[in-house]
Amino acid sequence: MTKEEIIHTFDPNGPGIAGKLFGLPFSEDTSELVIVPVPWEVTVSYHAGTARAPHAVLSASSQVDVFQKDIPDAWKLGMSMLPVPDSILQESNKLRELAAKHIQAVESGKPVDANDPLLTSINEACENLNIYTKATTQRWLKEGKLVGLIGGDHSTPLGFLRALSERYDRFGILQIDAHADLRKAYEGFTYSHASIMYNALKLPAVGRLVQLGIRDFCQEEMDVIKRSMGRVVTFFDEDIKSWEYQGNTWDEICEEIIKPLPELVYISFDIDGLDPKLSPSTGTPVPGGYSLPQIIHLIRKLVLANKRIIGFDLCEVTPGSTDWDASVGARVLWQLCNWMAVSNKKLSYVPE
Repeated sequence: MTKEEIIHTFDPNGPGIAGKLFGLPFSEDTSELVIVPVPWEVTVSYHAGTARAPHAVLSASSQVDVFQKDIPDAWKLGMSMLPVPDSILQESNKLRELAAKHIQAVESGKPVDANDPLLTSINEACENLNIYTKATTQRWLKEGKLVGLIGGDHSTPLGFLRALSERYDRFGILQIDAHADLRKAYEGFTYSHASIMYNALKLPAVGRLVQLGIRDFCQEEMDVIKRSMGRVVTFFDEDIKSWEYQGNTWDEICEEIIKPLPELVYISFDIDGLDPKLSPSTGTPVPGGYSLPQIIHLIRKLVLANKRIIGFDLCEVTPGSTDWDASVGARVLWQLCNWMAVSNKKLSYVPE
């Protein structure tokens, strides 16, 4: 069936199709937007489980109602998730056990030995994962698709960022996160989840990194921010809360967050950037953060400011004992997909 035939025959008011992203009847071929799942969490330093996020969010997504009043034709875009590569999940689980032993030794006071064969093998495996992610996202970008990524831990989008850096001369990153992720080779892991933005800044195409919600960081990361000469602009959570207490509206604060960003923007969304009551099972929850409506307002303003979203990731969603974390993750993913499409003129925003 053609995309037009699929749209004509599908009832968006009925139950979704099991096993399909948001219960929608589209395949990769009939989708305008493709989600790449990367079930990887080898270097997580606290609670594990985020490698199960692609499966869990996909399952929860069928419970999301696909009507959005300011983007009424959102479901007609066509969006789908690639099959979750279980071979990568299995390798992640195997390497995670080895990494946990290394982390335990480091936390007991053993110095990091850069020549440790175990550490070397883990770093090589993580680089192979980056190569896979780059090749996969690059393929769909070349086919003209809008592309998003769902991790896994926050190390997973580096290959995607590398693919985008070969496609665009200059772009910015909007990072929504409780952590700065600017550590160099944290615990000896070159591609640690705590080093994703440090590694992203190695890409010359990344002209500006704007961080929102940062509330857990170390001196090393603060030094990186200060040495960046404005390339890294960090909106610390405590400062934003102070502005709000002094009477500044969230709308005004959003304008300040958007101002440093260039026209082309990549959104990197670590779920722990939200208030932890929305993602209590995430690996490293931190008090503070934001509601989902606040973040949606920010992304809407970003798009209405004529910024174009060229890609995004959603990371660190950890399925807990209930479906809550996955349900919130699915709703974050829905909004990221829709607003990316609006920013690329694939969908229309219809203000009330």
